[in-house]
Amino acid sequence: MKIKKILNNNAVVVNDLGEEKIVMGSGIAFQKRKNDIIDPSLVEKVFIMDDPDQYGHLQEMLGTLPEEEIAASEQIISYAEHELEVTFNKHIHIALTDHLSFALERIRKGTMIQNTLLDEIRILYPREFQIGLHAKDIIRGALQVDIPVDEVGYIAMHIHTAWKNAGVRGTAAEMAAMIRDLAEGVEQATGIVLERGSANYERLVTQLENILRTDENGKLLSELNPEIVRIAKERYTRAYVQAIEISGLVEEDYGYVLSDSQRVSIAMEINRINTRSTNGNIS
Repeated sequence: MKIKKILNNNAVVVNDLGEEKIVMGSGIAFQKRKNDIIDPSLVEKVFIMDDPDQYGHLQEMLGTLPEEEIAASEQIISYAEHELEVTFNKHIHIALTDHLSFALERIRKGTMIQNTLLDEIRILYPREFQIGLHAKDIIRGALQVDIPVDEVGYIAMHIHTAWKNAGVRGTAAEMAAMIRDLAEGVEQATGIVLERGSANYERLVTQLENILRTDENGKLLSELNPEIVRIAKERYTRAYVQAIEISGLVEEDYGYVLSDSQRVSIAMEINRINTRSTNGNIS
């Protein structure tokens, strides 16, 4: 590997047998110049030019952002990959580092952005949220910046997006937003606002996630038996009508069409909350 361009002390553009690549490693460019040979044992990550736009963005980012911010982002990614036992798509190195850089700039200027999906992220993606909390410690130690919990949620979203494909539901942010809107629809139907962070709200969000969850082929994992769907429509008529209204709003806002089984499951949640409220067991 021969150096074509030094981006920073830990990243260089190289010519590797006629192919251009970006390689990263701690101190890989220390005391190096253009045309020097890179020691392969120092290489920790390799990025090839399979997407010219992303490749160019990565090269620009590595050449302009503070090295300590890039290093903190890489440390977070490495920790997440170790905890989740996966290797992320290389796009996460751009997405998370970009986000972290902008977030740090906002924080230093005193500009705070509220994460309106924070409660849902905490419930839906607990492992990713714990990684976000560890990222908070990494950032504090490496950059002497204490990020707010809203940013922990955003980092968790980036980790989740890198870890799993959200399939027909689109991005992790879109899924969390859709579940939040469904939960608010259920609250409006019952006339009961559940306390955020309570066990009852957590149960509702978890149930809604289960209602929407599909396998890798897009098939619902919690599809109800047709006979149960028929009986539930008759037994919970009012709640089912309310569930149809809620699903209409979701279709309008997200283009996601709920099945009869999913609408019945939502109706059963509406009925469950109404029943528990009547018995004084919900808040």
